[in-house]
Amino acid sequence: MKKLLILLVMLGLPAGAFAAGGHKSCGAIECDPVKIDLGDQASLQRGARIFVNYCLSCHSAGFMRYNRMGKDLGISEELVKDNLLFAADKVGDLMKAVMPKDDARRWFGVAPPDLSLIARSRKPAWIYTYMRSFYRDGKSPSGWNNTVFPHVAMPHVLYEWQGDQRAIFKKDEHGAEVLERLEIERVGSMQPQEYDRAMRDLTNFLVYLGEPAKLVRYQIGIYVLIFLAVFLVFAYLLKKEYWKDIH
Repeated sequence: MKKLLILLVMLGLPAGAFAAGGHKSCGAIECDPVKIDLGDQASLQRGARIFVNYCLSCHSAGFMRYNRMGKDLGISEELVKDNLLFAADKVGDLMKAVMPKDDARRWFGVAPPDLSLIARSRKPAWIYTYMRSFYRDGKSPSGWNNTVFPHVAMPHVLYEWQGDQRAIFKKDEHGAEVLERLEIERVGSMQPQEYDRAMRDLTNFLVYLGEPAKLVRYQIGIYVLIFLAVFLVFAYLLKKEYWKDIH
């Protein structure tokens, strides 16, 4: 029975380990940990709203359809049409960017990438840290730079929320400039904790976007664990009955 209990605990570990997040490298700095919880439907809905309103103008999510997203996140088709369908005509359409790629290349020097799989390629902690690490840089064509992705072509589209940050650099033992900290020059419309929560919601949504079937697997996993727990009882009773004459 002890071995079966250990097996049940191990089956529950992967989801918990994924949700915990952790520190990973973000180039020259350490990524900030972020709690990913695909069971937090309200967070996913808020993240979807941020993505559609602020990201979808330039970045596609070409592997996702609006109606699939709405169904997965508990958003009715009517609400999708009224509040999220800005870049398409039908709820069955793919989530394509508004900006043509040729125009993007001309304006930014590079076409913004599709973000369907960004959370799988870059990892959640990288995205979360990146969205909080923009700072003003007068030498950059866009006027912005990023400590996680130096010389990035993307401007800070959420600067009105976060405010303006400036980077403070110091020299290391070799005389090279390294980032010491970021500090707020102009306060945005959100408090720092509020902005961090919004970026966590956006990151949470991008994790869902990279593997929508994970929500289904989580639901199936719950039923599997319930089945195993019930089966454990019957297996233990059968074992006792089988060995009763020996023990």
